[in-house]
Parts: sequence; C-alpha cells; structure tokens
Amino acid sequence: MRSFGSDNNSGIHPRILQAIKEANVDHAIGYGDDEWTRKAEEEIKKLLKKEDVKPLFVFNGTGANVVALQACTLPFHSILCPSTAHIAVDECGAPVKSTGASLKEIATPDGKLTPELVQPLLHGFGFEHHSQPKVIAISQTTELGTAYTPKEIKALADLAHRYGMYLFMDGTRLSNACAYLDLSLKEMTIDCGVDIFTIGGTKNGLMMGEVVVPLRKELAENLHYYRKQTTQLYSKMRFISAQFISYFNENIWLENARKSNAAAQRLANEMSKIKDVQITQKVQSNSVFFILPKSITDKLRERYFFYDWDETRNEMRLVCSWDTTENDILSFIDYLKQIAEKTDSCV
Repeated sequence: MRSFGSDNNSGIHPRILQAIKEANVDHAIGYGDDEWTRKAEEEIKKLLKKEDVKPLFVFNGTGANVVALQACTLPFHSILCPSTAHIAVDECGAPVKSTGASLKEIATPDGKLTPELVQPLLHGFGFEHHSQPKVIAISQTTELGTAYTPKEIKALADLAHRYGMYLFMDGTRLSNACAYLDLSLKEMTIDCGVDIFTIGGTKNGLMMGEVVVPLRKELAENLHYYRKQTTQLYSKMRFISAQFISYFNENIWLENARKSNAAAQRLANEMSKIKDVQITQKVQSNSVFFILPKSITDKLRERYFFYDWDETRNEMRLVCSWDTTENDILSFIDYLKQIAEKTDSCV
C-alpha cells in the first residue's frame, strides 16, 4: 500500500536499519550509559555548536513534548499554544495530565502564533485565582505545514522572556523547516532564543525516537527524572540513539526532509492544475491541505488513504514522506484527474 495519509506510515531508511543492526552486537550497559548514546549526543552538540547541552532520547513525539513541558511548568501554570497544536489536539490530554498545567488555545489562520495573538492572554500574573502563563508552545513546522521564520520565532521568544516565560518548540518536523528555510539547527533554535525543543525522527525515516534538547540550565536539571516518570526511558537505549548517529552524521535528517518537501511541492503543483482543487495553506513542508467537492473525495478514498482536516468545509490533508516517489505522485494525480473529469461530465 502507498498513501499520503501520514509520514508515520512510511518505512525506515535503509541506513537507519543498518545502524540499528550495527548496534546489535555483544552487550551494552542499559538506560543510555553506552557508547552509541554518547556519540549521538556529540552529533547534536556539533550541530548546535554547544558543548554543555544535554540532549535526552525518548520513544516518541508525545513523550518528548510531555517531558519538555514538565521541565517548564508547575501545576498552576498555563501553556499557550495554537488551537491546532499537536499538544492540544492529538495527545489525548497527556500534557495536561502530566503537568497539571492548563492549555490556553489560540485560534490562528495558518497554525502560527504571533505576539499580537499571544499578548491578550498575558495577564493575571501574581493573581492567585488565575493560572499563571509560563510557556509559549509552537510547532516547527506547524500542524498546517507552515514554517516559522527566524524573525517570527525571535519575536515570540522575546515576548516570552519579557514576562519570565519559556518558549518551547515542538520539533517533530523541525527537519522539514530547516530544509525549507535552508537554515541550520542552531540558527533555528539557539539563535532564535528557543528555551527547549524537540527533534523528530520517527516521521523522517527512523524506526522510533525523538530527542528533547534543553537550552537553559534550570530546564535540564530534572529532565532525566521527568523522562523516567513519563515512561520514556528505554532500557536498551542504544537502539534509539544509534539511529541518530547516522541520522545527523550522514545528513540523513536534511536529505529526507528535502525529499519529502520536494514531493509535497510537486504534488501541490500538479493538484493546482485540476479543476475544483483549492490548496488552502502555503506548502512549506511535506504537507498539502486542500478542498475538493465531497463527491470527488469520496471516490478518491476508494484507492487512497488520507485524513480529513476540517470536515465542515471538506478540507483534507496529504502528507509526503522521505520515500514518496514520482510514481506515487503521478499515479495519484492521474486517478484524481479521472475522477474530476468524470464528475464534471456528469454535471
């Protein structure tokens, strides 16, 4: 089966599988006290040009977000995020359950927060009847496939710091943002004033695994305890961390992201040529959001799996992966054209 349902559906990059195989020799000390984890940590330090950073490897994106947010908050705090944020929509309340903090959701047209959107919620500081704003949480790229520019991230970081808050970046598709904007990991995070962030791997060619990267001493202090309590500490850690050695050292993280981004651009360009197709968001990563008459999409689902985004206006999402091929795209476009033409002729 080939689909555009999600980059979670794609396979594992061959070099990543090889890295896991190479780590599967003899015995190694568990829980991250192994040579593969040390090497993976060094690769991240090189990318960030920051020797004192202490990255932590975890199983998945939800776990990474929860661990990071626990480091930033107390139960009487609040976390400000877009209403489309993964932490608000797709994590079954895990961030609230684990932190005790409340989520304040902000409506956005493109998935991106701005200082103007956040500012009205920055009140009640020191007032015991209100939860205390403590984190501005953004996703890079956003759940709508859009990418924050460094200027936009810096503006949010400056606002957060002005109020004694933190800026957290959910980086599940951070590789796609770096590829799209042609920026390094350091330029996208440290240079923009981000306080803590995650780096995704599962959606970009890894078998499993994400990384939590704290950039402030107080956020790193108890992070490993939060990881353990959140059940994200893997005993055979080398099989997560070994993936990240090749992922970064061999530039797989950017190569895969460039491939999936390019595939989405190609897909969107071809779709835009078809009558009745409306692309609803800027294509700045590996996702394409679009609207079509329901009669067409119902037929399209007979052959392809994809998710609804906004059922009220029949908006859907297609996601390209590191292994999306030209044939995948052309086959989808050919079938869509056939359906559209047949539906048009019946009107």
